[in-house]
Amino acid sequence: MTPPHDDRSDDPVALVDVLDARISVDDTLEAVASPSAGGVCLFVGVVRDHDEGREVRALAYSAHPTALQRLQEVATAVAARHPGSRLAAVHRVGPLEVGDVAVVAAASAAHRDLAFEACRDLIDTLKAEVPIWKRQHFGDGGAGWVGMP
Repeated sequence: MTPPHDDRSDDPVALVDVLDARISVDDTLEAVASPSAGGVCLFVGVVRDHDEGREVRALAYSAHPTALQRLQEVATAVAARHPGSRLAAVHRVGPLEVGDVAVVAAASAAHRDLAFEACRDLIDTLKAEVPIWKRQHFGDGGAGWVGMP
């Protein structure tokens, strides 16, 4: 795990990680904390029990070996688009059950609108550009990949 952001550092990317263990929402939120932040936005993605009309029993995320590096690059690019923000993003890999936390993105900024914009940009760009793929296992016994190139 990348260490939490130090207020003495100029790096706006406080935390990025790809884990095969439970994600701590509190640690991710704490990573973006700052005395200058009046707004903090947090997105928590959880495994839901359905997708496109089919029951989902479980799923597994797989990551390309470059996923962590790519996540760092994405977070750095998002931070550049949102000056004054502090960002954190953690994605889980491996098997997950319905209700498990799969991804957490957090952003802090001087004002709430800036935090909301940065957080939305971070999660949307992460999902579009970081090579992490989902294989869902359905209630009818079938399975399928999501997000494969």
